[in-house]
Amino acid sequence: MISPEILRRFPFFGAFTDSQIKSLAMISELTDIEKGATLFHEGQPADYLFILMTGAPDIVHSVQEERRPENCKEYPVGEVNPGEPTGFSALIEPYTYTATVRASDNSNIIRIDAGKLREMCLNDLDLAYNVLSQVNKSLMERLNWVRIQLAAAWS
Repeated sequence: MISPEILRRFPFFGAFTDSQIKSLAMISELTDIEKGATLFHEGQPADYLFILMTGAPDIVHSVQEERRPENCKEYPVGEVNPGEPTGFSALIEPYTYTATVRASDNSNIIRIDAGKLREMCLNDLDLAYNVLSQVNKSLMERLNWVRIQLAAAWS
């Protein structure tokens, strides 16, 4: 459990009521991630939604070579900035992470228990709406960033 005041610092929680923030704080914890450590791996069950407090972890996608399945290459596809959520797959079936996130320097994160969050959303539709609205907003921002990167790569 963390202090609700910690969650209130982040725009992601701006539309949440005091009661919702208190409930989220009860299923959240602060975690330190050392430089080079992996927050989660692509293909792993998505058990947590994360909010980055400090640091700038890299998002990488793994691709196996068709001719050599034992060879796997990682490609950087983005980074997470302070205040941003990551691990959205924890809220979207089949609840499996679709990328790997690795700390490029020492980082602090808020880790929210996704199973408990999903359960809370089933019982509080206003909370579900707020969570999904913020996740959708974050995903659209990330999609726009990817479009810019693709446009730059093609030009």
